Amino acid sequence: MFNGTIKLKKDLLQRVERCAKAGGYSSPQEFVEHIIERELAKLEDAQSDEEIVKKLKGLGYID
Repeated sequence: MFNGTIKLKKDLLQRVERCAKAGGYSSPQEFVEHIIERELAKLEDAQSDEEIVKKLKGLGYID
């Protein structure tokens, strides 16, 4: 399991902190983990890397 650090730009971190607090999360980390888990769930049923790319494009994450 990855237990490293992910760096965020200052303005993004401030947005995360604001949303985490407003949403009642115990920490910004808990909020970010929840968001990532929710987004990954949209991709987990893909049968191939190509299907993942297609879904990411459909979700607007990549061009």
